[in-house]
Amino acid sequence: MSTIFSQVDIQQILLRTGEHIIIVAIAITLAIAIGVPAGIFITRNNKFATLFLGVANIIQTIPSLAIFGFLISLPFLGGIGKTPAVLALILYALLPIIRNTYIGISSIDLAIRETGRGMGMTDRQLLFQVDIPLALSIIIAGVRVATVISVAIATIAAAIGGGGLGVFIFRGLATLNNQLILIGAIPSAVIAFGADFCLSWLENYLGQQEEDHNNKYRFLRTLSLSIISFLLAIVVLLNINTSTITIGSKNSTEQIILGEIIAQKIEEKTDIKVDRRFNLGGTFICHQAIKMGEIDGYVEYTGTALTAVLQQKPISDPKVVYQLVKQAYDEKFKLEVMEPLGFENTYAIVIRREDAEKLHIKRLSEAAKYSSQWQAGFGYEFLEREDGYRGLSKTYDLKLNRAPQQMDLGLMYKALGEKKIDIGNSSSTNGMIKALNLVILEDDKKYFPPYEAVPIFNQRTLEKYPSLRDTIEQLFYSISVEEMQQMNYQVDKQSVKIEQVARNYLNSHRS
Repeated sequence: MSTIFSQVDIQQILLRTGEHIIIVAIAITLAIAIGVPAGIFITRNNKFATLFLGVANIIQTIPSLAIFGFLISLPFLGGIGKTPAVLALILYALLPIIRNTYIGISSIDLAIRETGRGMGMTDRQLLFQVDIPLALSIIIAGVRVATVISVAIATIAAAIGGGGLGVFIFRGLATLNNQLILIGAIPSAVIAFGADFCLSWLENYLGQQEEDHNNKYRFLRTLSLSIISFLLAIVVLLNINTSTITIGSKNSTEQIILGEIIAQKIEEKTDIKVDRRFNLGGTFICHQAIKMGEIDGYVEYTGTALTAVLQQKPISDPKVVYQLVKQAYDEKFKLEVMEPLGFENTYAIVIRREDAEKLHIKRLSEAAKYSSQWQAGFGYEFLEREDGYRGLSKTYDLKLNRAPQQMDLGLMYKALGEKKIDIGNSSSTNGMIKALNLVILEDDKKYFPPYEAVPIFNQRTLEKYPSLRDTIEQLFYSISVEEMQQMNYQVDKQSVKIEQVARNYLNSHRS
């Protein structure tokens, strides 16, 4: 166990664990505040029961990544960070809470209610002195189920900058590092088990107090006030934020390294504090985040901006692509595309070295002859983008024996290594190519557009902090392809911490 947790500082684990608990606690508290009244409402208005429970059921069937993706573009409550993460968890937690509240109150013997009414109790008195006390253990059972579900789903919050233990899991998937995955998964499982144990005890305790309604009510009121006070204190602390600007990144090793280099450079050369929002998923999440002002800057690739964001046809001239992207981002989004960092990270189609040597192939046009014998695995973006698989298959006349499998890039590398697939897409600077002894097939027909790495910043941020521009300029044309490959390799294969890799790079490039 000590070997596993040596991959990351204990301080980082505690920080992410705390984030995870806070996100879940806030979401469950708000879900109870919404779900219990909703459950009570449909016991009094039974005609709405099918509608309420049906909607809650439908939400439960929507994949969690789809919910997070939808919330990014939602006004006010959407975007990235903890707020949309909490909102998503609330949606998933509502069904068991509403259902158990409805079932618990509906199953109370009518004779008990009639006795209460005969004693002159009002509807409000019946609710708080009869219905809720008698149904409380069943309601708590629903909260228990909702909490365990939320602890698990909260790991996906890392994909939209929500933090939590999912940060380690996503990093582990991207780098094929099972230890990092366990660093995220083990504390998450402990939290789920602990929450389940505590709520199970509470459920049993309340179930044993069937006759003492007043004692049960006092206990619940004290517990509720304590939880609400604790959460309010946490919210206040979270809002005491000394960070001034936010740097984001997509969910890849290279992107996080570049984001960390920029963040450290800013903190070193200016008085500006940086909030890091790394692992934000793919291109569209980062682009939406910077447009909405959720992040102030991140690193993009010119070819990606041209084809994926601007929806234009691929162009092979790097200077033309850069100028088109720079002008369009300025006019359409009020974003500044800065000068390149110095290296190009183009798409790369990779196969195992043993296959390349056995078949004597180095180029994509040569590989096309064997494509009908291969199973492919490609990333989600590559299958959908204008400069992705569809255009590539037409250019090289690829005829795969089956449709390509969609998979996370981290899993794709693992599948290649284990011979579950035969060909996949990567990036030319990815450290896993060297780590897994893969071969990049030459794009001999020049299908892929240039992908120069460029910092993109919100123009309002640059106007507010003029020193930012001068600081970022020091990174222009400073990173070579070989340096980027080496930094990726250090993180992916040698398990060097990203913060240290970025620091080493900056130390080696001091003027």
